[in-house]
Amino acid sequence: MSGYKKNSLSLTGAVSLGTGVMIGAGIFALLGQVAELSGNLFPIVFVLGAIISGFSAYSYVKLSNTFPSAGGIAMYLQKEYGKTTFTAFAALLMAFSMVINESLVARTFGTYVMQLFGEETASFWVPFLGVLLIIIAFLVNISGNNFIEKSAFTMAILKVGGISVLAIGGLWAAGFSFEDTVPSTMPDKSAISIIGALALSILAYKGFTTITNSGGEIKKPHKNVGRAIILSILICAVLYYLVAIAVASSLSIGEIIEAKDYTLAEAARPAFGKSGVWVTVGVAIIATVSGLIASIFAVSRMTAMLTEMKLVPHNHFGMPGSIQKHMLVYMAVIAIILTVLFDLSRIASLGAIFYLVMDIGLHWGLLRNLKNKVKFSKPIVMLAILLDAIVLTGFIWIKAKVDLTLIIVAFGLMVILFFGEKWFLKSLDKN
Repeated sequence: MSGYKKNSLSLTGAVSLGTGVMIGAGIFALLGQVAELSGNLFPIVFVLGAIISGFSAYSYVKLSNTFPSAGGIAMYLQKEYGKTTFTAFAALLMAFSMVINESLVARTFGTYVMQLFGEETASFWVPFLGVLLIIIAFLVNISGNNFIEKSAFTMAILKVGGISVLAIGGLWAAGFSFEDTVPSTMPDKSAISIIGALALSILAYKGFTTITNSGGEIKKPHKNVGRAIILSILICAVLYYLVAIAVASSLSIGEIIEAKDYTLAEAARPAFGKSGVWVTVGVAIIATVSGLIASIFAVSRMTAMLTEMKLVPHNHFGMPGSIQKHMLVYMAVIAIILTVLFDLSRIASLGAIFYLVMDIGLHWGLLRNLKNKVKFSKPIVMLAILLDAIVLTGFIWIKAKVDLTLIIVAFGLMVILFFGEKWFLKSLDKN
């Protein structure tokens, strides 16, 4: 992140960075959506999502170990595929999945804040508050304010600690026993629906990629990048599972689905009353504000890098300042448009599709093109590709049944990105 000097991030700092990005919209917005697709198995789905993310993380760890200062996913893709259309296309998919996540975080912020005032005004105020948060996060970044970087550890502790207290308190109030950790009834959703739910649970863990993007800033990166990723995923897996069990103890599946955009706040009511809702909203505000400020910086840095690599077109439209500041403007505008036009469910679905397509491409590039440069286990990388492909196929299948428009939009955007990049790179070669 901005302001860090080379090798200035300790293992603790790197874990704070990873968990800080992951614990945002992941647990606040996706809990209800995962429950809607997986029914009574939704706590288990978050554990399975962590396992699949662990297999995916293997490739990122190996790439980061070999190229610790390479600059993250965009440079990994270039080392795998060269300066090609697919490199630019996959890197843009990752960038757009990050921007999509920003709009998810923004709408989550609006949704939880509105729980303090009642739902009847939510239709207008949720996107309004989301846009307001994006503008604030943009202004913090454009001003060069590095408060969020210096307080990353404190923010992570507040988020993890706050959610842990809510989860454990909710379990205690519900008279939790260890028998409750295993579903007592058969799955009430189809296998394909549960597989689709896995795509959203994976989205809750994809923040670990932020650690690989900061590989050159982490002390002893060959050891600590891998450790930080594993620890971040484990911490979030335990936390997500505890929260899911606590929610399941307080609310029925029907109630969870009905309150899917603000499940955590609704689950706090039976255990803690109105004060629990206030605490939940407070933690949600900390998680979303800190996560969005960090995310906007990360995606602006990534897209600025793509511009400098001459993989994407750029026009500053007369704006002063660096390319990264221009990218801050562009990314904030796109996030605002998504926040206004799409609801939480569609935003999360778009992000999951883009991320999984990019993830498969990164694994395939490692397997096919870097086998002589990077030491890795082929079976693990092949398994990561297989798991991603199964989850992506299941998710597209289940979403096509209920929201075909979303799938058409997702594939339409990918086609535009791919052929737009193909045209741009060809025009560069001619010049």
